Amino acid sequence: MSHVILKNLEKRFGDTFAVRPTSLSFAKGEFVVLVGPSGCGKSTTLRMIAGLEDATGGQISIAGRNVTGLEPRSRNVAMVFQNYALYPHKTIYKNLAFGLQMARTPKDEIDRRVRWAAGILGIDHLLERKPKQLSGGQMQRVALGRAMVREPDVFLLDEPLSNLDAKLRARMRDEIAKLHQQIGSSMIYVTHDQVEAMTLGDRIVVMKDGVVQQVGSPLEVYDRPANRFVAGFIGSPEMNFLEGHLAAENGCPTFRAGELAVPLTAMSVAARPGTPVVLGIRPEHISLPSDSPIRGEASLVEQMGAQTVAAFQIGGVEIRAVVDRDDTLRSGDVRSVRIDPTKTHLFEKESGMAFVPTKSREEVTYA
Repeated sequence: MSHVILKNLEKRFGDTFAVRPTSLSFAKGEFVVLVGPSGCGKSTTLRMIAGLEDATGGQISIAGRNVTGLEPRSRNVAMVFQNYALYPHKTIYKNLAFGLQMARTPKDEIDRRVRWAAGILGIDHLLERKPKQLSGGQMQRVALGRAMVREPDVFLLDEPLSNLDAKLRARMRDEIAKLHQQIGSSMIYVTHDQVEAMTLGDRIVVMKDGVVQQVGSPLEVYDRPANRFVAGFIGSPEMNFLEGHLAAENGCPTFRAGELAVPLTAMSVAARPGTPVVLGIRPEHISLPSDSPIRGEASLVEQMGAQTVAAFQIGGVEIRAVVDRDDTLRSGDVRSVRIDPTKTHLFEKESGMAFVPTKSREEVTYA
């Protein structure tokens, strides 16, 4: 049963849409990540769910209640912001307890909830300290604890890790994932970081220009992107995009860009030869075998330790590959390059929409 339902939810500023009519539903206990570039509408959507931003159309339901017109305090949601917003003059205990005190919660219940949250987050030894005595990661735990003590129907997290350095951000990602497993509450998390989206979400919602582009599990979105934008946004290093046209070679639909020809063995291509298209291939699906007829000159080599990232020029087309560590590869070297034809993606050049993949070679059609 859906725990949070957005029905035709929209936000306009004058004639400009920040969020176009959007309908989504999230299950109880699900961890959903809204991801996209700055200005895509993800934070605005979250703020409308929280009641911090008025919706200009549509409906929001939480735990079976229509909360569209309710004040934030009446929605039983808890929000964790990018800014920790802790009271500097209060102890950590009092920071955690403050919201409950304002709600006139009994003292013994406040104490139970505060110590429960502090125990789960590993900050029970910090309760008598003040925020200035804490590290960034500890303050983020306090911000999470302040949300937890409210025992909300839904946790709303708006880029909560963006102020942390890379190493601490990775550790806090793990802690948020473990926290979700422990308490089992519904969480809606906003980020522009596709790595956070892939590692945290049960499902991810990719947004652009106020429009939902695709909804699915991380691997579903990664393996079967709905359009070129999703394909380029999800994945690091970014997917290679090669502009070319369709051709018919040896009875098989083929992508061709200059001297480069790639058979489309996993595509259903309902388009005629000569149609302009864009081929997508992820860098990890490009290898450097010695027997490939395709030759490319390395124009850039990045040694990453466990892996080597290299860009190759192939007949005027540049592609980037991620391969196992290769200490011998140098800029200017000419190597055999293989594009895995079963891992390719094909997009319409004008609309950017993906052609539909099929399961077997026999299912391929070519009109």
